[in-house]
Amino acid sequence: MPKMKTNRLARKKFRVGGTGTIKRGQAGTSHNTGKKSAKRKRHLRPMLKMDKTNVGHAKRQLPYLRTGH
Repeated sequence: MPKMKTNRLARKKFRVGGTGTIKRGQAGTSHNTGKKSAKRKRHLRPMLKMDKTNVGHAKRQLPYLRTGH
């Protein structure tokens, strides 16, 4: 049986939290930051827990992800 392939883009975008939850970055930070307030940019900084409706898609793209389940 051949090895399963990891989606390279998904590998860069998603991280695993300490409890095994998948975390994602927020949109809106890559450009046009001059017009956004410092508070708005600061609140976009931390990674958020991925919604449960999208977790299955991420796990399918990352077969070797250690989520603890």
